[in-house]
Amino acid sequence: MAVSVSRNQERDFLLNNQEAGLSMREWLPLAGMTCAAFLFNTSEFMPIGLLSAIAEDFAMTEAEIGRIVSIYAWVVMVLSMPLMVWASRYGLRALILSTLGVFILSNSLASLANDFWTLLGARLVLACAHAIYWSIATPAAVRLVEPKFKAIAMSMLVAGSSLAVILGLPVGRIIGLQLGWRMSFFAMAAVAVVILLYMVVVFPKLPKTEPFSFRQLPELLHNKVLMGLYGVNILVPMSQYTAYSYIEPFMKQVGGMSDNMITTALMMLGVAGMAGSMLFARLYERCSRYYLAGTILGLAASLMALHPLSGSEYLLLPLIVLWGIFMTSYGMASQAEVLQATTLSSAPVAMSIYSGIFNFGIGGGTWAGGVICTELSMAYIGYGGAVFALLGFGVSLWLRGQVAASCNE
Repeated sequence: MAVSVSRNQERDFLLNNQEAGLSMREWLPLAGMTCAAFLFNTSEFMPIGLLSAIAEDFAMTEAEIGRIVSIYAWVVMVLSMPLMVWASRYGLRALILSTLGVFILSNSLASLANDFWTLLGARLVLACAHAIYWSIATPAAVRLVEPKFKAIAMSMLVAGSSLAVILGLPVGRIIGLQLGWRMSFFAMAAVAVVILLYMVVVFPKLPKTEPFSFRQLPELLHNKVLMGLYGVNILVPMSQYTAYSYIEPFMKQVGGMSDNMITTALMMLGVAGMAGSMLFARLYERCSRYYLAGTILGLAASLMALHPLSGSEYLLLPLIVLWGIFMTSYGMASQAEVLQATTLSSAPVAMSIYSGIFNFGIGGGTWAGGVICTELSMAYIGYGGAVFALLGFGVSLWLRGQVAASCNE
């Protein structure tokens, strides 16, 4: 689903890119990669908005269907680094086009699934393509532009990824409610066909580089700030997805909201995500010292208030807006911190590890939320998520001390 913009906004966006110095030869493939990033992450999170429909169709519980999200995330976690090493031996153009082809195949298979195991198999195929794409996306993006524009290239991928996390769930849900959950996967495949054809035309051949070796990892592992960021990036996604993975049935069963109101709430979450992106762009450079910790604390507060405010739509909806702002702001700030903690040459590898760890957090959070739903009550998913967020907040404060100490050395 495309985000609509006015002609004036589109003109201003193009003019700003021209002023920044990006040529159309650079901008066109970057736009395609941003769209592909949006597609991959949208497809990853789309089942979250369809849990009730899929569970009803397969005569299973929401917690059981939620395993699809956990398993998907864990497969991406396991494969990100090995596939980064493997993919570095091949041309980036061929790999990017191939991953889009696998994306189309896997979502087409998911749209035909008649049982849980077929759907899971299709999702695992997609997870492999997802892992490859995010292992090569950053290296490809920065090589498409002149060295001075590498930050712009990376930021475009971050934007595509961040917006997918927020918009992917309501987009899939809208299609699923209107046409059935299988059509949500088919729609992803159809859009991917368009993106693939576009990329065949605009994406250039890039010279191969020296393959990455595991022998280069010690440099990253001895970076205390980076290791701290990775620790935060386990806990905060776990906090987020403990609640986020089950937010659709939570609003339906605990909040007593109608299908239309749930869709509205999820769309508000999307709008809030875009507001979070704008907030990051305006405030991060000025408040970078406390920005990351602040977003984590805001996320914890939002999750703790989820159950107490669930009885009133008029209170829950504003809370969801705040939640979306903090959620997106954290995602963008954490990636910016990783890039600042690494050199340009090691950034692609660091981001590959970041992606794997983030997906571990997604899988762990979805699993934890499922346990809470099964063993306790779905009403408590916000409290469970808040515990992980507060732990992440504590690590972020320690991390800030490490950054200050390194600056004083």
